Amino acid sequence: MPLLTAEDTAAAIVAAAVWAPSVHNTQPWWFAANGPELSLYADCGRQLPVADPDGREMLMSCGAALFTARLTARSLGWIPRTALLPDPADPLLVARVSWAERAAPAGFETRLFGQVQQRRTHRGGFDPVPLAPQLLTALQAGAARDHAELRVIPGEASQAWLAATIQAADQATRLDSRRASEQAAWTSPPGSPRPDGVPTSSYPAHPTRTVPDFPSRDFARGRGWGLPPASTDATAHSAGVVCLLTTADDRPADWVNAGQALQRILLTSAAVGVAAALHSDPLEIGWTRHLIRSHTADSSYPQLIIRLGSVIQTAISVRRGPASVLAARAAATPGRAHASPPAAAPGPGGSPDGHCSPAARRTHCR
Repeated sequence: MPLLTAEDTAAAIVAAAVWAPSVHNTQPWWFAANGPELSLYADCGRQLPVADPDGREMLMSCGAALFTARLTARSLGWIPRTALLPDPADPLLVARVSWAERAAPAGFETRLFGQVQQRRTHRGGFDPVPLAPQLLTALQAGAARDHAELRVIPGEASQAWLAATIQAADQATRLDSRRASEQAAWTSPPGSPRPDGVPTSSYPAHPTRTVPDFPSRDFARGRGWGLPPASTDATAHSAGVVCLLTTADDRPADWVNAGQALQRILLTSAAVGVAAALHSDPLEIGWTRHLIRSHTADSSYPQLIIRLGSVIQTAISVRRGPASVLAARAAATPGRAHASPPAAAPGPGGSPDGHCSPAARRTHCR
């Protein structure tokens, strides 16, 4: 089988990378191609200015896209080389990924790649089926490869305490009109053709309770939007295995690495039929995030709460087409070429041209 051209390889990588998870499905990224190299940029026109003023979740989302890009290169038989945050003068340039050497993908890489477009975020409880200890060990080892730590929260008391912080954050969001409006702006009505945001096909119309109760975000807001219940059983479901994803520091590089670790965790879990529910809302509020951090033994920085378990999933997500996020890089000088984002509609509240002012770059990517 003939090798793909550099242009076709870049297109294939981006076509898969867009399926990475992102907060509210904002998809806050765009790519620039330059021969056998892709540059991944954060799109601050799709940042959540209320929930994510520092761009932490934006860069985590980009980190998930970066891992997917690297994995896709491996699936095509290339060995990717990655430069993370390579230009201090351009904090929105998340990474450069290049490929020049070849090697056949390993079996586990092929299995993970097979889940890129199949994986879905779960919003609810799980069946009372225990997870294999070997899976948790593999997930923790994988997170460590991306300079993060996946901590399993043991014991009912610790899990109930963590669930209570999510409940407090959920209530705070409901009472904060700015947060509620921002979430509503990224929630699509039934039948919407939007290729981003949270579609009604991706969450339940009526939240399911877990023990202890880990509430999911209320995207339906009493409007009856969302998926019908899979059964009429009103019994509370299992919360699953409760985990906390942390990093040793809390800088942009740590946020990107946390995103890479997250995508590795999600794909590894999906490859063995395990789903994941994600809770970021208590980490978007200063006092609840500080409270969670104070309960880690080494004062590591919490980046995401993850619950893992077995469940039949029916959710369907949406993504922007790769052409809307891939730009060709035009060489302006003999040195490093420059790039401009592709013309595309910004997200709710985003700048009309998708560009960020220098002030916005400093504010959102400190």
